[in-house]
Amino acid sequence: MNTVLLSTAVSLAVIHTVIGVDHYIPFVAMSKVNKWNFAKTMLIVAICGAGHVLSSVVLGLIGIWFGSQLSSIVGIEDFRAELAVWFLIAFGAIYMLWGIAKAIKNKPHSHILSDGSEVWHNHHDQHSGEPVSNHSERNGMSRSFWPLFVLFVLGPCEPLIPLLMYPAAEGGMLSVTVVAILFSVCTIGTMLFCAAVVLKGVNMIPMKKLERYAHSLAGFAIFMCGMAMQCLGI
Repeated sequence: MNTVLLSTAVSLAVIHTVIGVDHYIPFVAMSKVNKWNFAKTMLIVAICGAGHVLSSVVLGLIGIWFGSQLSSIVGIEDFRAELAVWFLIAFGAIYMLWGIAKAIKNKPHSHILSDGSEVWHNHHDQHSGEPVSNHSERNGMSRSFWPLFVLFVLGPCEPLIPLLMYPAAEGGMLSVTVVAILFSVCTIGTMLFCAAVVLKGVNMIPMKKLERYAHSLAGFAIFMCGMAMQCLGI
């Protein structure tokens, strides 16, 4: 087994994940606004990460198996990358606008009581003491999870096929499989690590005053990740 190729797989997996903030910032943003616990957040990161790497692994294996030209496979990956970027931008923009509308709707206002006293509250406060049903929690989870999952399945691991899988094919399918597994494990592991670190850091910031704007801020963070990918190529 080519040790240079294996070490390259590890370094590329870690570097491309750390630099690509879209690999973990969206999870942190959605975790905060949906109040996912740490374990649920990490599970979602792992599932989306698996979809992210497997989509490229399967495409690479098909290309190698059928003897497709590398340029053809790279072209497909580039198209997928473009789709993923615009999906991320659109999702972030729509979520941000929805969050702004929600914040305006929940603008604090006052009521004059029968005794003449004034009470301030927002619409959210009216329901803060009510239990959230399991059905509502599942719906919220579904609405937040599926866009992320689709995004990561669409998004390719750009260096995997041209820099690792096709060169590894010279050593046979066993070499390709080992390289793909190593890259996948390191990518998902780095996604989990980065998401955990950023989430722990964000949790240390007092957010009570910004809670009303949580959804719009989450949408803005996701939108900016997409813009960074589009404009800076990260």
